[in-house]
Amino acid sequence: MGVKKRVEKRQTEKMSDSAFKMMAFTFKIVDLIFPYIKRRIRKFGIEEGMTVVDYGCGPGRYSTRFAEIVGEKGKVYALDIHELAIEAVRKKIEKHNIGNIKPILIQGYNSTLSDNAADVVCAIDMFWIIKKPTEFLEELRRIIKRDGILLVDDGHAPREETRDKILNSGIWKIVEETKDHLKCKPTYERGR
Repeated sequence: MGVKKRVEKRQTEKMSDSAFKMMAFTFKIVDLIFPYIKRRIRKFGIEEGMTVVDYGCGPGRYSTRFAEIVGEKGKVYALDIHELAIEAVRKKIEKHNIGNIKPILIQGYNSTLSDNAADVVCAIDMFWIIKKPTEFLEELRRIIKRDGILLVDDGHAPREETRDKILNSGIWKIVEETKDHLKCKPTYERGR
């Protein structure tokens, strides 16, 4: 049974502890063999001083790179529904003495962040697992600044499915599409 089918059968979007540990171990090996993350995130538009949300941060492999880019004047919020993800990020913060990442354990789609908090929100290899995409995208729109950027990659879903979920929400427009990700901007009705 494929990854997508197993996820669809689960009642929750949260993976088991053993699956998380296996994923984190796999990422560690992949990052040693193919250190592509730094190259990949150059296209994300993240700059010094920005506030970035790594939504579904997992073991923090992107959060730590974002922290390097935004520097001391910037902030990275590493959000996840899994306790082991938050623990992994905290360990990286301590090990590398990183002062600009704040890990946050969240429930459902409530990020707990204030309105208009983020310049960039990244949903990397996690959007495909979201069971209520419009509800999720509404939360992202709430926390992003009016001129903010949302970056979504397909993960284990076909591009057409990712694109449809974003556009069907009616609150995001796709402004750039690469092989790697979709770059989106929030839409605003008159008066908002």
